[in-house]
Amino acid sequence: MAALSDDMRWRLYDFARAQRRPVSRDEAASAAGISRRLAAFHLDKLVEAGLLQFHFRQPMDARAGRPPKVYALADTELDVSIPTRRHGLLADILAHAVLAENEHGSARVAAACVAHERGVTAAAAASEPVRGGRLSAERTMRLAEKALADYGFEPYPAPQQCVRLRNCPFHPLARQLPKLVCELNLSFARGVLDGLQSETVEAVLAPAGGECCVELRPVALI
Repeated sequence: MAALSDDMRWRLYDFARAQRRPVSRDEAASAAGISRRLAAFHLDKLVEAGLLQFHFRQPMDARAGRPPKVYALADTELDVSIPTRRHGLLADILAHAVLAENEHGSARVAAACVAHERGVTAAAAASEPVRGGRLSAERTMRLAEKALADYGFEPYPAPQQCVRLRNCPFHPLARQLPKLVCELNLSFARGVLDGLQSETVEAVLAPAGGECCVELRPVALI
C-alpha cells in the first residue's frame, strides 16, 4: 500500500497500532523522534488512506481551548497483512496434518503435532548456546519472544513476568474455528519452549479480546 511505502509513515502506523489506544500527535512525534508538525502530516495521511481514524479528545479543563486530535487504528483488515498473517504456515500445518491423520488418529490431533514440530523448528533458529545448565525463565522468555516475533505473534511483556501475544497470525481462520486455531497456537508456542528445552516457562491458554489466546508464564506462577 502506497501510504505505508514511506518509512516514517510506517513507523507511526506501527506505533499507533501497538498502543491499542488513541495516541496524540505529541506522543507519535516523541516515539518517532520527529517534530509534532511532521508527525501530524503523516498521521493525517494515514487517516486519508483509511488506516487510522481520529477524534478530538475532550480536555479535563473546559477552559483549555481546542481539544487535541488523537488517532487510533481503523477497523480495517488489509490485504497487505497488517498485522502479520501467516497463511503459508497455516497451510503447511493443515496439509501435513491431512497426510499424518492416520498416524495420529485424527486430523485435529495431527495438526497440533505438526504445529508443535514447527514451533521446535522456530526455536532452533532463535536459540543460543547455553552454558551452565538450564535456561533461566528470563532468558527463556527472551528467546521465545524472538522466535514467536519472527512468526508474527507480536509478543509483549505482561504483568507477573508473563508474556502475551498481541497478534494471531491465523486470525482469519480463527473467526470461523477459534478453538482449532487456539489449539494450533498453543501447540506452536509449546513447541518453541520444548525446542528451547525450557523447564522454567510454560505456555497456557489465557484468552483476551483482540489478541492471541496464548500466554507464556514462569512455571512458578502456574
